[in-house]
Amino acid sequence: MLRRGRASLAFSFFAQGAAFALLVTRIPAIQDRYGISDGLLPVFLAAVPILAGVGSVTTEQLVKRVRPSRLLRWSQPVVLLALLGVGAGGSGVMAELGLALAAFGLAVGALDASMNMLGVSLQRTYGRSIMLSFHAAYSLGGIVGASLAWAGAHWQLALWVSYLPVVAVLLPATLVGSRWYVDGDAGAVEEGAGAGAGGGAVVFRLLLPLCLVMTFAYIGDSTVSNWSAKYLKDVLGGSEQLATVPYNVYMVTTLVGRAIGDFGVRRFGAATVVRMGALVAAAGFAVVSAAPDAWVGMLGFTLLGLGLCVLVPQTFAAAGRLFPGASDAAIARLNIFNYVGFLVGSPLVGALGDTWSYRGAMLVPMGLVLVTLAYARSFAAQPDRYGGGHERPRTADVGRGSNGL
Repeated sequence: MLRRGRASLAFSFFAQGAAFALLVTRIPAIQDRYGISDGLLPVFLAAVPILAGVGSVTTEQLVKRVRPSRLLRWSQPVVLLALLGVGAGGSGVMAELGLALAAFGLAVGALDASMNMLGVSLQRTYGRSIMLSFHAAYSLGGIVGASLAWAGAHWQLALWVSYLPVVAVLLPATLVGSRWYVDGDAGAVEEGAGAGAGGGAVVFRLLLPLCLVMTFAYIGDSTVSNWSAKYLKDVLGGSEQLATVPYNVYMVTTLVGRAIGDFGVRRFGAATVVRMGALVAAAGFAVVSAAPDAWVGMLGFTLLGLGLCVLVPQTFAAAGRLFPGASDAAIARLNIFNYVGFLVGSPLVGALGDTWSYRGAMLVPMGLVLVTLAYARSFAAQPDRYGGGHERPRTADVGRGSNGL
């Protein structure tokens, strides 16, 4: 049962990674289809993470009465159908695009929060680190989605033609897989505990360090996704073709880092892995900033993928460990700062690049990532109370909470 639950949740992460990549990598085509001006485009783009934050806040309240598995089961089809709606809207009809993006944003907030709730609860049940493997599935989905988007652009396919086959495959597959989602504590949810299962409440002062780490990680991530191509071409003198490579390299190294990251957490502990990730990411930004040419810059983006990839999954895991009796509420609140970082990162680097220099701008996310070192103690595992005797307490990623998982 647990294996099925783990596999079905991993597929949900994969599907979400593919759907999100298909949206963000086809933004130029979406802009052309609906006739959106360059001045109006940021408004549409900003609306998605803002509404996703609203969806995450709403999820915190909903999980008091509804299992996270049910929220995930029904929010994922909405995301996929909204993606199809973005591609199928009438040419030049911005109202249809607005409705589709609004549905996408609200559902993504619920989806991201509920996915990570289930991931943290499954990790607690397993008694060892598995959270990075779920986010590795998300990275794999992102690579597949970006590749399909490239194919659609290369063959000049209409957006709905690119999106329809993906939705037709993923929507029924995720619905079938949702039969095996595993909630953390069924009895507590049935009694209306949900977010407060096992008692306890989220103290924001204690959650704040993790919120900052989440924000800084996504500032770094959005810097790569939004500025790597421009930086390599305009600053480092790379060709237009080569400028498309850094983000792909970043995604691949993110996948590799997450695929092996759980082994590092089990061996050395979450706090050590987070410290190493922050240092490697900071080194990546330093190399990018000082790179004399495009190939050295590529090395920097490779380091960024290996470093940043561990921060977000371990931040969710740490929130679940910090508030074992209210982990769902903690994860829903923490998830909001995913979107805060996404909203802040790209405009911040762009403004600094225009007024100062893009090389200098890369030092800002570097500094923010280094701040993570000051909060690494928040990731330290408590003495665990689960076990099979094969994992040392100091290396445990999560311990049992008061709900007995």
